[in-house]
Amino acid sequence: MLMEMTVRDFLQELASDSPAPGGGSVSALAGALSAALVSMVAQLTPDQQPAQKDILGKTADLMAVLERDVDADTEAFNKVMDAYRLPKQSAAEKEKRSQAIQQALQGAALHPLKVARECLDVLRLCSWAAAEGNPNALSDAGVSALLAQSGIRGALYNVEINLSSIKDQQFKESLTGEKEEILKEAVQLQQEIDNILNNKLA
Repeated sequence: MLMEMTVRDFLQELASDSPAPGGGSVSALAGALSAALVSMVAQLTPDQQPAQKDILGKTADLMAVLERDVDADTEAFNKVMDAYRLPKQSAAEKEKRSQAIQQALQGAALHPLKVARECLDVLRLCSWAAAEGNPNALSDAGVSALLAQSGIRGALYNVEINLSSIKDQQFKESLTGEKEEILKEAVQLQQEIDNILNNKLA
């Protein structure tokens, strides 16, 4: 389990020649780190009850699910690799292998899309942290937003790379549409957060 590793061990595993964990797991981790920073900002803003309680509940939930996503992304990647290793001697084996690959690729595309949605939820909380959080933690709110953005963009890159090998056009169009909606809101939120930060730090 990746999340059971020390930070140093995780970094060494990430730096190794193994293709997993990779960018997908790191994207989920970025989202979890962002949620943790928002939680910190909320705890440093005790005068914002009951908003503080609501933010803390949401960040705890998002941290938990994104932590699971760190390992789940690697599992989804491994399923794709397992499908490619299936035998392909006979026509029946080739057909079975092709179906398994397509199914695994769809799973590997759906998972990072889920991560991107979750990171977008975190980014919405980053907006609160920047606008309403303790002004002494304003830079932390800014860092949390950057991490959430990294989680979103990184996850969407992983969606795209898997979609490129998927044959089901309806599936591809559905995920592409949702991907674009996530990206559009992420850009708008980041602009709002940047405006808040620039005005408060000026």
